[in-house]
Amino acid sequence: MNKKIGVYSPIANLIAVTYFALSMLFGFDYGSYFSSMFIAFSFVLMMCGYAYFAEKESKLAGYVSIAFSAIYTGIILLVYFAQLTTVRLNELTPQAAILLDFQHCGLLFNYDLLGYAVMSLATFFAGLTVTSRTKADQWLKYLLMIHGVFFISCLIAPMFGLFKASSPTWAGVAVLEFWCLFFLPCLRE
Repeated sequence: MNKKIGVYSPIANLIAVTYFALSMLFGFDYGSYFSSMFIAFSFVLMMCGYAYFAEKESKLAGYVSIAFSAIYTGIILLVYFAQLTTVRLNELTPQAAILLDFQHCGLLFNYDLLGYAVMSLATFFAGLTVTSRTKADQWLKYLLMIHGVFFISCLIAPMFGLFKASSPTWAGVAVLEFWCLFFLPCLRE
């Protein structure tokens, strides 16, 4: 069963990331919100797989990746569940929309970036669990650890107000599509 979870969770994550990428390309915001929740669910399973299959000397790094993945998932589920329920189903006051509507780059948008910062830490520590026996293992290890660098930008960018609701939509889509392309090779387990 453990091996099956280790195999199927990256596949589920691949499907969720692919659906997210397509939703972004076609401007289907609620599709990207829904798929983001499933990226989070499958990501926790995937990080647990890295920890479980890690060699003894790197188990702690695996446990740290699980902890960060759980924090990431908690934040992401709150953000996107709010988008799919409260924001979508209610008429918000202008001030509430600025805070809650993801498209306004307000509070929940900033929480989303915090979530992805924590996700980056999880992948960094998962990378520390990978034993480089083959060239593919070595690439996976480096990709996971390089993904950890996104922690800095995701944490700092909101503090400097780099994202505005008035920013061109294509720029945000381009960044997220790049993330999808970068993240997909990290799904090998």
